[in-house]
Amino acid sequence: MYQIVPGTPVEQALTEGSHGSPFKKKRSSESRPLVTSGILGCVLVLAAVIAWCYYSMSLRKAQLLKNESLDLRKDGFVIHDQGGTVIFTMTFRSDSLDLDSCSKEGNVLSCTRSYSGKLNFFIQTVRSKDTVMCYRVRWEELQNNHSIEHAMAYNGSHWYGGAETAEQHWPIKIQGEQDPQPFVTSDVYSNRKAFGGILERYWLSSNATAIKINDSVPFHLGWSEKDRTLRFEARYQNSPFRPAAGQRVFPELSYRVCVGANVASIHKYMVRRYFPKPIKVPSSEVFAKPVWSTWALYKTAVSQEKLLRYASDITTHGFNCSHLELDDRYTSDYGEFDFDPQKFPNASDMFEKLRKKKFKVTLWTHPFINYDSINFGVAVEKGLFVREPSGELPALVRWWNGVGGILDFTNPEAREWFSSHLSTLKDRYQVASFKFDAGETSYLPPHFSTLMPLSDPSSFTRHYAEMALPFSDRAELRVGYQTQNVSCFYRIIDRDSVWGYELGLKSIIPTVLTISILGYQFVLPDMIGGNAYPNRTAEGKDALPDKELYIRWLELSAFLPVMQFSIPPWAYDKEVVEIARKFTELHETLVTPRVIELADEVLKTGDPIVRPLWWIANDDEAAYKIDSQFLIGDDLMVAPVLEPGKQERDIYLPAGQWRSYKGEHFDKTPLYLTDYSVDLDEIAYFTWVPSVET
Repeated sequence: MYQIVPGTPVEQALTEGSHGSPFKKKRSSESRPLVTSGILGCVLVLAAVIAWCYYSMSLRKAQLLKNESLDLRKDGFVIHDQGGTVIFTMTFRSDSLDLDSCSKEGNVLSCTRSYSGKLNFFIQTVRSKDTVMCYRVRWEELQNNHSIEHAMAYNGSHWYGGAETAEQHWPIKIQGEQDPQPFVTSDVYSNRKAFGGILERYWLSSNATAIKINDSVPFHLGWSEKDRTLRFEARYQNSPFRPAAGQRVFPELSYRVCVGANVASIHKYMVRRYFPKPIKVPSSEVFAKPVWSTWALYKTAVSQEKLLRYASDITTHGFNCSHLELDDRYTSDYGEFDFDPQKFPNASDMFEKLRKKKFKVTLWTHPFINYDSINFGVAVEKGLFVREPSGELPALVRWWNGVGGILDFTNPEAREWFSSHLSTLKDRYQVASFKFDAGETSYLPPHFSTLMPLSDPSSFTRHYAEMALPFSDRAELRVGYQTQNVSCFYRIIDRDSVWGYELGLKSIIPTVLTISILGYQFVLPDMIGGNAYPNRTAEGKDALPDKELYIRWLELSAFLPVMQFSIPPWAYDKEVVEIARKFTELHETLVTPRVIELADEVLKTGDPIVRPLWWIANDDEAAYKIDSQFLIGDDLMVAPVLEPGKQERDIYLPAGQWRSYKGEHFDKTPLYLTDYSVDLDEIAYFTWVPSVET
């Protein structure tokens, strides 16, 4: 007998008059958890299968987006070294890739969509040599006209290259936050926030990575101290860049990243591949003997009498001379090509006297014709000027000596007109060559047109620099952009007569190293002591550069490829004259033979004459950061004193065996020499030797 317990489901069912079987009802109720469990189990199994499939697909996708030490992600890519350490990181700042649109075919990773639209993106791996791996990167917008920005992280490494700047550091020192601005040649003496007159789209890092931005990119450069990044941007909007004729207005950011075994070897690879080499070595006499300029001494008050007296003083005080440089202003107006008859009443006789005294002369020139010059109307009539955007009227420009037109060097007629006037001057007075001043893009008007359209404004600099080719034996330029083949002397921008990093003495080594890395090897480090402007001069009587500053500047210049005087040593006292004689002789006997030998090698290799310490110590962290020492070749190391009031300095000797200028031998290297004594009439230098001499 079954006992019915009040309150059970059966009782309730019978009480409620249910006609169903109580036993069937019970079995149905008890089966519910089993069904639920079964369903849940199926769901879990299905979820696991889906998860496994998704995981497998993710693994396949992740593997798909790897290529020869490179990992592609939606917001950038990273490159690893052989040990798996990340050595290069690029972040896509302006957009992200839709990875579902990406595919891999051979050595190319490509994607067709970003989150904002269609694009053409690819990274192609190119194994150029056993020790070099390169990656071609291209992001091309197909439907959006906005900018493209990628940010390159420092990754704890040190970077070099880019451009001459007013405040120059070695390695590059990121300061503050800067939105990308047009990467074009500018006069950093007048605009100290701009990029300089010598620049290339090339950077190199201590972890043996280099990046070269393609010439076709409307390239803007910015940086972030907070994020430790350089910001690379391509855009046409609010930019001086223009699409080439027939090209779509959508921007493209393309570049090549190469990784090598060490910093010196990857730089050699990049230089041989991307930089043209000089076609010849300029005058050996300029390397050996000082250039004497009239600028800092006389400014625009130069005259025939003063030039002849200057030449006489050079001889009287026992100095030699490669050539005299007659600077601004020897003409009546800017844009003329003959001597001011009031300041130079008998120029032919002056040149004859100078020739008899064995002096060669070069003349200052520039691309401007002021509106009050007799040649302004001629240039307007012939259509020789850069024009306003309509192309109908010449564009007036303001430069440091007034207002006028700037010659359009994309116009063959303008080039011929300018060059023929210089040739006439050269032939008439037997002028040795010319100092080509200006040429920066910053002197073009904000909106302009040229006979040959310029998609990249810095191409104007290239056309101007090429004007120096017929006069290149002693010619001097202060601008360079893709013109390493123009074999003349490249002068760093004017220096102020101060000690610091902003166009002062401390900036010279970082600037010379930077433009050498950019492929410009025949460096002229500007005038000893600087410009001597009264408001930009360290303490000194009669606005002369400070005597100690002048001496230390002189000593440094003696170990660079070319020495250039303007403020003469005899403007001070007998002590300075004797020190100057000592170092001009040391330059000619010790430095010049090495420089000329290295200059010959430049034609074949493009390797720098003036080298950073890491050139011979590329696995030495200390060598990457030193900005006050340098090498001439591999075996002459120089450590000048660059601080006021000091007659000692710390010196770093890389691994090797070194002999000091005092005759000391150092073979337990690398090492620091702390408070190494360097008298006022000395510069510390060391020669590498294969073994300790006894």
